Amino acid sequence: MKLEILTSELLKPVKHGFFTRKGGISSCIYKGLNCGLGSLDSRELVQKNRQKVCKAMDIKKSMLLSLNQVHSNKVLTLNQPFHKKIDADAMVTNKPNLGLGILTADCQPVVFADIESQIIGVAHAGWRGTLSGILDNTISSMIKLGATRQKIKAVIGPSISQKVYKVGSEFFEKFYENNKENEKFFKIISKEKFLFDLSGLTLEKLTQSGVTAEKINRCTYLEPDLFYSYRRSLHKNEKDYGRQITVIRL
Repeated sequence: MKLEILTSELLKPVKHGFFTRKGGISSCIYKGLNCGLGSLDSRELVQKNRQKVCKAMDIKKSMLLSLNQVHSNKVLTLNQPFHKKIDADAMVTNKPNLGLGILTADCQPVVFADIESQIIGVAHAGWRGTLSGILDNTISSMIKLGATRQKIKAVIGPSISQKVYKVGSEFFEKFYENNKENEKFFKIISKEKFLFDLSGLTLEKLTQSGVTAEKINRCTYLEPDLFYSYRRSLHKNEKDYGRQITVIRL
């Protein structure tokens, strides 16, 4: 089956891709292009899936880089590839042929590019990272490399949508205490239950930070044929879940 890759006109001509689960060789609950080495899927199959991604991105296997994502606000600035476990949730570089990869299964992949300065970045932005500053830190790291804030473009990839992102009152309080304006990203279901618009919050944060931003309105939970979803797997009592990958390179 052919790979199905989502892209954004906003980032062209920078090569990038929000890979779906289409076109991979994993099976059962991982059926498709599972690129999560941290999953319980066969490591051999995951590596073969990642090789398909490398071919699509026109990079060597050793140049597809991914982090041990820990829902932090830590950003790694890269001058060369690395092949060890690094705890962080974003990467930036001005070096060609490095494939910056982020794994997701409901959280947001966010890709960044200053096309003129040839500086790129990618971030794993779940609710914890978004609240603690992963987006601002990625932008600041790009600026330190020579990017211009007003020339940075950012795209939020497929993630869980507000329709199905049910959270409790304690969750709501975290965001409300951080900034009372965050209340508008919650839809009340009951006194103790809310629906949270993570991508809406992220889009506003990016826009307020001075970069040009857009989001790809695709829901990982509601489109099982295209995306892996942590929450969907949890609700189905599955033992594990696959991860889709997002990659950007110069």
